[in-house]
Amino acid sequence: MIKKSLVYEKAFNFSIRIVKMFQYLQDKKEYVMSKQVVRSGTSIGANIKEALYAQSKKDFAHKMNIALKESAETEYWLELLKETQYISNEMFNSAIEENREILKMLASIVKTSKENLES
Repeated sequence: MIKKSLVYEKAFNFSIRIVKMFQYLQDKKEYVMSKQVVRSGTSIGANIKEALYAQSKKDFAHKMNIALKESAETEYWLELLKETQYISNEMFNSAIEENREILKMLASIVKTSKENLES
């Protein structure tokens, strides 16, 4: 049985936020960036979930690294949505703060995983 993962729980809750943002953007008739942010934003948690069931330490590190890259991509889309005024500064600040927390956690996990593979 896989034990609870704080980063997974945070990523799952962030995915819910991103899906709601996607629905909001669809109502505003924004279709391109909204699809990008929902794809990358929900992919973070999906890759973490895969990592929790990894077949090896190398597989775990690889999946967590993909989640890290998806989090970085999500940051880009959030910044672009803010700068193009599709989302408010308040919506942006809240979402970016949550994403950056996940990003920092993932960066630490990836670093530790790579160090463990090298030793």
